[in-house]
Amino acid sequence: MRIAALAAFFATTTVLSPLMAQAPAPTTPAAPAAAAPAAPAAGDAAAGERVFAQCRACHQVGETARNVVGPQLNGLFGRLAGSVAGFNYSPAYKTPAVASKVWSTENFAAYIRNPREVTPGTRMVFAGIRSETQIADLTAYLRQFAADGKRTQ
Repeated sequence: MRIAALAAFFATTTVLSPLMAQAPAPTTPAAPAAAAPAAPAAGDAAAGERVFAQCRACHQVGETARNVVGPQLNGLFGRLAGSVAGFNYSPAYKTPAVASKVWSTENFAAYIRNPREVTPGTRMVFAGIRSETQIADLTAYLRQFAADGKRTQ
C-alpha cells in the first residue's frame, strides 16, 4: 500500500512525472492524500494585538509610533520593504531584490515565520512566529493602521 501511495505521489510531481510516465500503474488504489491544513481566512485583530506584544520591544504602531530598534509598522501592507523614512535598515534591505518588494499578506507571513531565512543579513533577531493562526491574527491587527497611524477599522 505504501509503495502504491509513493508511486502515485511521484507520478503527480512536476519534477519526476516524466520519469514515471513509463512506470506501470499501481495495482492497488492509492490512499487519499491528506488535506493540507487550511490557513485561517481572516485573523482576529484583538488576538493579533496580543501577538504584537512579541514585536513591541522593537516596533511601534499607532498615531504616536516612531522608529525604535525596528521601523514603525504603520501602513505596512502595500509599502516597499525598507522604505520607512529615518530608519537605518540593514544592508540586506538596501539590495535591489529586497528593496523592490512590496509588503503583502503572503510575503509578510513568510517573513514573520523566519525573518533571517527570508532576508539573510537582516539585523532583526526575532526567531519568528510558527503558528498560522497567530500570523493571521497579527496581520489583521497590523492592517488596522494606516500610514498616518490612525486605525482604519
